[in-house]
Amino acid sequence: MATHRTRGRRAVNGHRRGPLPGPLVGTDWVAPRLGTAGLVVLDASIGAHRDADERIPGARPFDIDGALSDHAGPLPHTMPDARHFGREMRALGVNDGDTVVVYDAAGIYSSARAWWMLRAMGFDRAAVLDGGLPAWRSAGLPLEKGGPVPVQRPGDFTARPRPGLIVGSDAVTAALADPASAVLDARSRDRFSGTAAEPRPGLRGGHMPGAVNLPFGDIQQHGRMRPPAQLRAAFSPLAGDRRRLVLSCGSGVTACILALGAALAGYDELAVYDGSWSEWGLPSDRPVATGPGSGGPLS
Repeated sequence: MATHRTRGRRAVNGHRRGPLPGPLVGTDWVAPRLGTAGLVVLDASIGAHRDADERIPGARPFDIDGALSDHAGPLPHTMPDARHFGREMRALGVNDGDTVVVYDAAGIYSSARAWWMLRAMGFDRAAVLDGGLPAWRSAGLPLEKGGPVPVQRPGDFTARPRPGLIVGSDAVTAALADPASAVLDARSRDRFSGTAAEPRPGLRGGHMPGAVNLPFGDIQQHGRMRPPAQLRAAFSPLAGDRRRLVLSCGSGVTACILALGAALAGYDELAVYDGSWSEWGLPSDRPVATGPGSGGPLS
């Protein structure tokens, strides 16, 4: 066992001097490195999965429903400011030189939000575990039960916000009028078209005029991200030759799945609308359109 851990530590330390394989890693990449210096695994599960009593060994809670959202305003899952985010990351024992893998218990759902938040705060050494906890469990890899082990030593994480990765409604309005930008909505087709009621009370149905629809489930298969070629086939008809993509959804969570898919497809000018439909859909003078969305499911 000691020999195995030594090999794993060398691999991770060597890896810390080089790049991650990409924004998405598999269980085969994480498992041999688990528990070695420099690798931090974060459980970003939300909702019903948030307090699950089973996790990847050593995983620490990236609590989007709790401390890692700004609860001062009326909108759900709002990005906290840099000071707050940095404090929470240090409390989780994250260092500037660490490599971070985020996962969730649904597959790939809220983990993409955690990954994008880290990127927005200037931290690039982060990746999403493809397939999340279900993939880990299916691979027969070890799990631990009970509460997470307390962090023994705070980290030295420094938040370095990148303007433009998390945007508000004014930036979305500008993007809708910009021929070089495309606004993609990750909600279901019936919500996008306005034929289904919104799950949050008081919101109007429909979509932003000029936005296009790419339901986040269309870029996944069996709980994992589709291959890059299929992702490019999903994004290209909707984005055309526009390279800047603004991603939206219901509350800023599944928009980040589109951000992950777009990054894997080769797009690098990406922004997530933090308020998403939870803000745009409120009664206001922001325009709303109804009718069928664009795009179709991948075969």
